Amino acid sequence: MITVLGASGFIGSHLARRLEGLGLEYQAIGRTDALPPGNLGDVIYCIGLTSDFRSRLLDTVEAHVCNLLGLVRNYEFESLLYLSSTRVYANDDSSSEEKALHVTPRRPTDLFNISKVMGESIVLNCGRNVRIARVSNVYGPDFASENFLSSIIRDAITRRKVTFLTAPDSAKDYISVDDAVNGLIQIATRGRDSIYNLASGVNVSHDDLATKLRTLTGCKIEFAPGAQTVRFPPIDIERLRREFGISPSSVLDDLAQLVCLYERSV
Repeated sequence: MITVLGASGFIGSHLARRLEGLGLEYQAIGRTDALPPGNLGDVIYCIGLTSDFRSRLLDTVEAHVCNLLGLVRNYEFESLLYLSSTRVYANDDSSSEEKALHVTPRRPTDLFNISKVMGESIVLNCGRNVRIARVSNVYGPDFASENFLSSIIRDAITRRKVTFLTAPDSAKDYISVDDAVNGLIQIATRGRDSIYNLASGVNVSHDDLATKLRTLTGCKIEFAPGAQTVRFPPIDIERLRREFGISPSSVLDDLAQLVCLYERSV
């Protein structure tokens, strides 16, 4: 039995659908739903905030830490896979799963990273069968969200103009929701290590995204005056590749399909 916590969210809902398609026994629990009694089996903890964490700091801590504490304290399970984030590498220049992490409490945006690191620490030190997936920026048909990629696709099609708030050479890693879900199932059911980076392994610049979007939609591209460069370190996915043979797709290759899906939805 696999229990998906946060099954009403973007990743959780796709995960539940994939488990159903595979014919695996599972139960899908929404963020505010009561947990059923008894052993929860193999738990995948998808409860979390993404693009709205800056305006919901306390909710972020509750999702990433407080709800997790309740689960670990009060429930039986065979294993637990906690979804963390590759943002925990934001203050570093490398991204090995075994490296020490660095956070800055005075920096408001680091509260997200700190809450994820706190969740990881709880999981790793609870003395139970646990794993962590540090997930990159997940993309897919999530067009109502304020996540970066969804918002620029929406602007390219509806406004015919995209304004980037960070510089053209800004870059980060993106992974499709299908690849993310496949990786989560593999890690939860077969993972031999305790921490996995779940990413594409390739950084994509804003300039590359802008060029591709302009080609696909004919939209106007602007970069805000004085925009700063924000670059994340390339994510090391050697452990993911070696253990599961996963080769994630490219967001640039998938962008045409995402544009087509959004045009059909409006």
